[in-house]
Amino acid sequence: MLASNKKTERIKGRGKMKNPAQNKERRLHPRLDRNLPINVAANGYDFFTTTHNISCVGAYCHIEKYVPPFTKVKIILNLPIPGNSSKQDFGVECHGVIVRTEDEANGGFNIAIFFDHIKDTSRQKIAQYISGSLPASPYPSN
Repeated sequence: MLASNKKTERIKGRGKMKNPAQNKERRLHPRLDRNLPINVAANGYDFFTTTHNISCVGAYCHIEKYVPPFTKVKIILNLPIPGNSSKQDFGVECHGVIVRTEDEANGGFNIAIFFDHIKDTSRQKIAQYISGSLPASPYPSN
């Protein structure tokens, strides 16, 4: 009888609203909505496009041709250097894999890329760029 009470409690709890504080972002690395120039080379094609968003472990962007998930890609990403008067960008070259391909209603495809081979210095440059671009959090860190 004790086991059935536990089961009933679990079923009753399913319909409850979750506390908004429990809906925290699950990503380990912050993501920045920013249009940055990116070159994606895959299957003999070069796509020159811009990111929709970026983190130090991946990017989300739009391309015109279908490229299936799990395709290996070469990435060249240009990060603007804050306060640099020469207007030169910091170039990040790495390899990645497409982890999601979405058909875009207006044509083309949105792809999510995971950077699986990236130098630590490049990953750190991306992280610094993102942290310098994000607004300060109004919540104290735990």
